[in-house]
Amino acid sequence: MTEITFWTLLGILAQGCFFMRFLVQWIESERRKESVIPTSFWYWSLLGSSGLLIYSIHARDPVFILGQSTGFFIYLRNLAMIRGAS
Repeated sequence: MTEITFWTLLGILAQGCFFMRFLVQWIESERRKESVIPTSFWYWSLLGSSGLLIYSIHARDPVFILGQSTGFFIYLRNLAMIRGAS
């Protein structure tokens, strides 16, 4: 059995946050009967991506680091646009 370390727990929690973005998007879309992306989607994306980026840096996984770091900036930009920042 795998020992659950701080890093494993962080990775699992971050992945859970990343999953939440899909869950809130699905629930909101079902509620409105149309495909929508609520603001909380971007916050969950940012939270999950941040945790996964930290985890991937610890794991020294360059592919994972690249994927999570690019997403992180996209999520920040979307939140800035929602707030009206150019």
